[in-house]
Amino acid sequence: MEGKHDDPSPGTRLGVGSLRGAVPLGAAAALALFVAGGLDVVHRHQRSAEEEHEAKPAAQARKTEPRFVVGVAATGTALIVRDVRTGADVGLPVAAPQGRRFHRVAAAKDGSYVVASYAAGKVAFHRLHLDADGRPKDLKDLPKAAVAGASTAWSDLAVSPDGDRVAYVTYRKARGSVTVVSAGSGARKAWTTRAPGRLSALSWAGTTLSFVWTPAGGSSGTGHQVRALDLRGAGGDLKVSKVVLTLPKGPSTAVLSRDGRGFIAGFVQDSQLSLQTYSLTGRPGKVLWRQKVDGALTGLHPAHTGKGVLASAGDLYVQDARPVPGKDLADAAW
Repeated sequence: MEGKHDDPSPGTRLGVGSLRGAVPLGAAAALALFVAGGLDVVHRHQRSAEEEHEAKPAAQARKTEPRFVVGVAATGTALIVRDVRTGADVGLPVAAPQGRRFHRVAAAKDGSYVVASYAAGKVAFHRLHLDADGRPKDLKDLPKAAVAGASTAWSDLAVSPDGDRVAYVTYRKARGSVTVVSAGSGARKAWTTRAPGRLSALSWAGTTLSFVWTPAGGSSGTGHQVRALDLRGAGGDLKVSKVVLTLPKGPSTAVLSRDGRGFIAGFVQDSQLSLQTYSLTGRPGKVLWRQKVDGALTGLHPAHTGKGVLASAGDLYVQDARPVPGKDLADAAW
């Protein structure tokens, strides 16, 4: 990644007329109304069945999606849990360790949350557990997963599906580095770019880590690049990552779906957020949902259960639900 990137693509009819010679006109008219009414009932029944069929998956999805979101206070001094259905805070805020500030949070598949805190050139990681009612239960240190480097407002965090490995972006001036480290063993790899720019929207599925690359100061004629990194390879230069698709300039981003079968991209234009799927080769798919928002799109957060996505755009947005207050949060995980 040396400032530019390679790689990124004649019928049968109802017999009303044939009955006219045998049936009086009034009866024929009544028959016609009966048939038309019957067809209308059939069509309404079909529409109702189709709507019910479409509604059931959405309702079922909502049942399997997380009820709570964990956010990092904009000041970095605390973690805040909020109920997605009501927007209300749950339990008491969790204070950051003394002398440190929380920067990022990501959800693991088991329902725990990995949180990054920063102080004096060192990024530390902690695991937060909630109880069944969403109240914070404990916050435990992950001492083997510490990463040296500067954590900034541009930094980002992702957690492997098994919850053991953590990927984090640190910076040296405007040049980013992605470190993947095991919380259990401390084993690690790192990839660095020599080109100034931002590495954002880290997301993880299987052995692939994706991110959005935005050159510092923008790049003429080029939008944000969604790139995929094969974590089975050796660490080194981030130019080994592959371009999957290019997003338009402006408020847009993309993440891997939890099943790893494609990407989910978010776009905001004229205060309307649209979420759309893409294949792993960058081919556009269906639009998942649209929503009016009151801020710029700053992040997409796939649910750790179900198939939903939480979008940060001023407040926090999920499909078919009221916005969750989020203007006081620097990051969130679902």
